[in-house]
Amino acid sequence: MSQSLDIAVIGATGTVGETLVQILEEREFPVGNLHLLASGESAGASVPFKGRNLRVRDVADFDFSQVHLAFFAAGEAVTRSFAMRATAAGCSLIDLSGALDPADAPSLVPEANPASLDALTAPYRLTSPSASAVALACVLAPLGDLLKPQRLSVMASLAVSSRGREAVTELARQTAELLNARPLEPRFFDRQIAFNVLAQAGAPDADGHISLERRLAGEIKQLLGLPELRVSATCALAPVFFGDSLAVSVVAEQPVDLERVRERLAKAPGVEFVEEEGDYPTAVGDAVGQDSVYVGRVRGGLDDPSELNLWIASDNARKGAALNAVQSAELLIKHYLSKILT
Repeated sequence: MSQSLDIAVIGATGTVGETLVQILEEREFPVGNLHLLASGESAGASVPFKGRNLRVRDVADFDFSQVHLAFFAAGEAVTRSFAMRATAAGCSLIDLSGALDPADAPSLVPEANPASLDALTAPYRLTSPSASAVALACVLAPLGDLLKPQRLSVMASLAVSSRGREAVTELARQTAELLNARPLEPRFFDRQIAFNVLAQAGAPDADGHISLERRLAGEIKQLLGLPELRVSATCALAPVFFGDSLAVSVVAEQPVDLERVRERLAKAPGVEFVEEEGDYPTAVGDAVGQDSVYVGRVRGGLDDPSELNLWIASDNARKGAALNAVQSAELLIKHYLSKILT
């Protein structure tokens, strides 16, 4: 591509932000000027890009008219504070926090619903959905017409990096304290996470659901184009630094043809199907650092021939967040580059 875009990355010092900058370089994204931004204490740090260390500036002082496209990877509060400013300056944006109205900034997973771009107008606003929704969409979208899903149940065991860099540091600290027989004092989490599983990945609402569970349910309905799909989601935290693991159950409209399911998964873009008998994918052993969503343990229900069960492993920071955002930007500029540059 001969034309280049001036880009801003908000949240450039975070786990996802740093990975996003790395992927922009790896994929030779047509970056003109790259502006790295953050809020608060993170401003002033530096992040490597193409052999240089770029200084991170405060997003509060940034003029978004300088860039064509901005990636928001700094959390809901930052997106809510600065997204309107970016749009008013004519800057298109891709948000990774889930803070924007889905009707205004639809969720996009290029392998699942690329046609969602058709209804957008410049400046473009997109949501790169939660990592679990990205993994689910990559696996379930190729099976949509085959299954005609009626109900979806997901048990997501999330890596602590889903809660940010502080959570990664906390798991490392707790692990070291326990291995050295020192007293454990939880700090970031309200209880021990090392060698433990926490049943909820955030604070519950009045009905007992956390915001990520509600977000996941809404996003997967939109991504699959199934607004009436019944979704049950549980998001727990596992003592893993990177890589999510999802136990998935789908109730189809009719009895599931497992052979056709396997054939579809073997050909699905962005999916690595682990089909050898007795084998299965794991987050740490397979998915971390990779650009694919791994799926295995494909089987029917114990009692219901219309049930399909799957096991999914995916790198939450790379594939589920940063890579999906960059792939969404690639798809956007492929179809709308001239409008973005105007």
